[in-house]
Amino acid sequence: MTAKSGRWLRFRMASILVLFFVLYVALVSRAFQLQVVSGETLGKLADKQHKKSLTLYPERRFIFDRNGQKLAATVMADSVYVDPSNVEDRRKVSTKLASILGVNRQKVAEAVSSEGSFRWIARQISPVRADRIRALQLKGVHLIEEPRRFYPHREMACHLLGFAGIDSTGLDGLESKYDEYLKGVPNEVVWGRDARGYRIYLDDNSSSIEDDRSCSLFLTIDSKIQYIVESQLQGAIESTGAKGGTVIVMDPGTGEVLAMANGPRFNPNTFSTYTADSRRNRAVTDCFEPGSVLKPFVVAAALEEGLVTETDMFDCENGSYRVGDRVIHDAQDERFQKLSLPEIIKHSSNIGSIKVAERLGREKLYQYITQFGFGSKTDIDLPGESRGILRDSGEWRDVDFATISFGQGISVTAIQLVTAMSAIANDGVLMKPHVVRCMVDKKGRVIKEFKPEEVRRVLSPETSRRITSILTDVVEGEGGTGGNARIANLSVAGKTGTSQKFDFDMGRYSAKKVEASFIGFFPAEDPQMVILVILDEPKTCRWGGVSAAPVFKKVSEQILRCSNKNVGLMEVATNGNNENVDIIQASTTETIYHDTEVDESVIPDFRGMSIREVLRISQNRGIDVKIAGSGWAVGQKPAPGVRIEENQPCYVLFDSDV
Repeated sequence: MTAKSGRWLRFRMASILVLFFVLYVALVSRAFQLQVVSGETLGKLADKQHKKSLTLYPERRFIFDRNGQKLAATVMADSVYVDPSNVEDRRKVSTKLASILGVNRQKVAEAVSSEGSFRWIARQISPVRADRIRALQLKGVHLIEEPRRFYPHREMACHLLGFAGIDSTGLDGLESKYDEYLKGVPNEVVWGRDARGYRIYLDDNSSSIEDDRSCSLFLTIDSKIQYIVESQLQGAIESTGAKGGTVIVMDPGTGEVLAMANGPRFNPNTFSTYTADSRRNRAVTDCFEPGSVLKPFVVAAALEEGLVTETDMFDCENGSYRVGDRVIHDAQDERFQKLSLPEIIKHSSNIGSIKVAERLGREKLYQYITQFGFGSKTDIDLPGESRGILRDSGEWRDVDFATISFGQGISVTAIQLVTAMSAIANDGVLMKPHVVRCMVDKKGRVIKEFKPEEVRRVLSPETSRRITSILTDVVEGEGGTGGNARIANLSVAGKTGTSQKFDFDMGRYSAKKVEASFIGFFPAEDPQMVILVILDEPKTCRWGGVSAAPVFKKVSEQILRCSNKNVGLMEVATNGNNENVDIIQASTTETIYHDTEVDESVIPDFRGMSIREVLRISQNRGIDVKIAGSGWAVGQKPAPGVRIEENQPCYVLFDSDV
């Protein structure tokens, strides 16, 4: 090899080495840029291309009545979705799914033909439909379980409970008011794809389960009383042709609402099929002119101020009394001459009530009306409460002052009215109304307890007893307007009301449209319950003493026969994992909760479960279950808690339209 060729070879090798070095530096620099400088951004892009996630909404906690009766629960329901990129025969899939689900085929076809790898087809379908879809084994079609809110008693306490949406969010009633406590922490399911494009489920966000601090609610409501109230209210609406109605039962000593019902009702399991107007809790949202049921508060104020006595006589002007440019009459063309204070209430004289208010004066009348809670919210733990309508006394004309004294020109809510009457029944002390007793975590521990809360004293105990005596004569005395509320062997105090509704089209009070009402409490000497009954626009029996008072009587008699508001030992399930909790009523204000073992010798409560859940539990317990229907369990025989007998079948009824 010549010297020249040797130099050329060395030059070539050096050039190659330099080129390799440059390429190496370039590759290292690019790798550093991709992995370090842009690593996080590119990683996110890769995850977006290869990983998908789905937020699974949490199971809402239970709502129980005061005795542990389950009023709202959560069941697992299958939802259908498709991976359009993995569907082979789109026409077949669209046709099959539309047929099974009973939905528009074109909408399903649009979802199946869309871009991406995830589209919902139907949410929370019935078990029967889910099984049919599962049996087809359609490629690209998937089922995933989601929690669905379930109300085992359907319409019962519907306006009180409210409802939750498909995303497990409370939308109305207690479900909305306590949403942050009832709603758990969402969980996220993540999946990717392997080299062949098949779906691989990765670890989910299990830490969210540990952060779940959701609670169940125990209400003041007694489901037995609630059932009685709703049944009687519905019967009264039908028999009188009323547009609707409201009934509230309250413990006057604690402010606990034992029942709250509106009619007509709705089924919260299918709430979207009802109008917003029909779902409104009128007991707290709607205002109405109370009419004569306001008169006891006017008389009580005058008694408290020492301006009248039971023996005072008032000239009722032979049924016609001029105030300014208005002539005011007594109802039903009554023509009273002179009436005593008790007789004014007993016969419900408008003119007599005006005469009492005149002694009191407008400033004092306004003071006591507001002290009883009218014109302001009660702050009950329910959404949508109205404050009513009460103008300042400085704005009253003479005729306003007169009409307000017998319940016109003022608007109140049902919850205000029953709370105010409870103050009279409670020796003059106004209590804050509430419907939730406590919140309990998954282990049965009380997280928060709502004890009775005194708002203020409105009347002295002596005045309360005096007005109670007058109200007792309304029901028990001869010729009183409340005679239809009388209960054998039990003293009842109460007041009837029939208020004309204002016709805004005509610009005057209607001669036909009225609110018929009765409010009372028993026993009069030691009040345990205050009950308000309101019928909206009854077509027959338009007077409160004729239409509303009998409802009070029927409700009271049934409560006395079959209900005890003081809770004894009750077992209630606190979640779906058979964790139980005892409720032991130690006193009226002290409740102790503690864990207990599941008693496998008795029939479990299957209500609210799917067929699969019922079969699983019954097989584990060795119970012979007979199934009828499809969907979710709505009834069973024998009842929950009955001792299991050998070879005794348990019949469970299912309904998919709940």
